[in-house]
Amino acid sequence: MHDHWAITKAKLMSLEDVLVHINSWKLAGDKIVFTNGCFDVLHLGHVTYLAKAASLGTRLVVALNTDESVRSLNKAPNRPIHDEEARQCVVAGLGFVDAVLLFHETTPLATIEAILPDVLVKGADYDAKESDKSSAKYIVGSDIVLKNGGKVETIDLVIGHSTTRILAK
Repeated sequence: MHDHWAITKAKLMSLEDVLVHINSWKLAGDKIVFTNGCFDVLHLGHVTYLAKAASLGTRLVVALNTDESVRSLNKAPNRPIHDEEARQCVVAGLGFVDAVLLFHETTPLATIEAILPDVLVKGADYDAKESDKSSAKYIVGSDIVLKNGGKVETIDLVIGHSTTRILAK
């Protein structure tokens, strides 16, 4: 019998833990996919996006904004709805997610620089070809990933499914 809660909790990692796992995964020939976000109220759009991201490689690493980081993004005065530990556990509960870590900054740039994923993924509201760092469509860390031989991909969003829309209901 499997202890699924223990398996889920084991996916919650510090950056240092993630780097140890990534080293062994890369030695095994695994392709590391990285994405990030708040993932505050997990919905069909999130799950579809994360599943498609996972399909771009063999290991999916998800970086979540800490509660403080979410608040600094000024998404809404009541955000995040769920605290960072709850959000981490919910994302880690998805079978195709291999590691979930938190980042405190407004962007995951330092995390991306440390991990150097094979594939960096964001939603299609971003542009993988955008190189102007001041553009809202620019994918943070894309220059670093490309310089290191990785790829930058976007995934179409599921229309009608957004946290903002759900909270408005």
